[in-house]
Amino acid sequence: MTEHLPSSSHATTPLTTHHTAQAGDLAMLFTSDYKRYVVQLHPDGATHTHLGVYWHRALIGQTWGAAVQSQLGHQALLLQPSLTDLMKTLKRGTQIVYPKDAAYIVHRLSLHAGSRVIEAGTGSGGLTTALAWAVMPTGMVFTHEVRPDIHQIARENLARVALLPYVRLFLTDIEGGFQASDVDAVFLDVREPWRYLAHVRAALRPGGFFASLLPTANQVIDLLAGFDKYHFADVAVEELLLRPYKPTPDRFRPDDNLIGHTGYLVFARAIDAGEEMGRWQRPERQRYEARLRTTAELEAEAQRRAADISAGGKKYPELPLPG
Repeated sequence: MTEHLPSSSHATTPLTTHHTAQAGDLAMLFTSDYKRYVVQLHPDGATHTHLGVYWHRALIGQTWGAAVQSQLGHQALLLQPSLTDLMKTLKRGTQIVYPKDAAYIVHRLSLHAGSRVIEAGTGSGGLTTALAWAVMPTGMVFTHEVRPDIHQIARENLARVALLPYVRLFLTDIEGGFQASDVDAVFLDVREPWRYLAHVRAALRPGGFFASLLPTANQVIDLLAGFDKYHFADVAVEELLLRPYKPTPDRFRPDDNLIGHTGYLVFARAIDAGEEMGRWQRPERQRYEARLRTTAELEAEAQRRAADISAGGKKYPELPLPG
């Protein structure tokens, strides 16, 4: 197991409240052809683009939203990057969780400043970035990854966007459990999340939140089947579709590209282990299982009557006489 801790408790935060760009700030250069360059400003720094070099000394002190020029005279807007900008500009070693899903996961896990959340696996750090953004400056993300090369990419990505102080990265398999306990939420982005539900229960605080992102329906079914055994309720399975529109006043219409299915989002809450799970299942599941029980009882009765008839009994059961 390897853990990378923040190198300094005074690390730069990606969120700034001043109106002008300052050394150490994260900034985004937004060019007229809609390309984005996220950089950390340094007095001796420079950002090389297809439109020329933007010297950081000329950017520091500028008002956010102002136009700045490269050494070739091409203009770009100087903006503070959004969370979506940070996620989209990460170095990729694996497919990252889409921003549309990441934002909803943060919302459904009820994360806020001070929350403590476990993640597995880290991947390139896309969702880790969103989780850290939500829990900073007093919370912590505990994230687990088994591949050393991907683990290193995630660490570099988080350092680049100034979020590493709010993340503890572990190069370890979660087969033996997580590296934190009494956390507010757990998110699993692994192939077989149902195998780790016992570890999830051991790490979650009472009533804590659980979520997982799965690409196929059969994985969702296996996860749902495990919830009763480990006492998870308030279960929901959802997916998000994002349709962008062309922001042209005279030709406002849907964009040609639709971001469709990226994965099934599964959410649940940990409840007391002494609770009767049937009481807390969703009504449609209670009705379905009631129909299954009734069908089984009818089939058992039909088999009993068939056995009686074959043994010489009457075809129809005796009915009580009136009076």
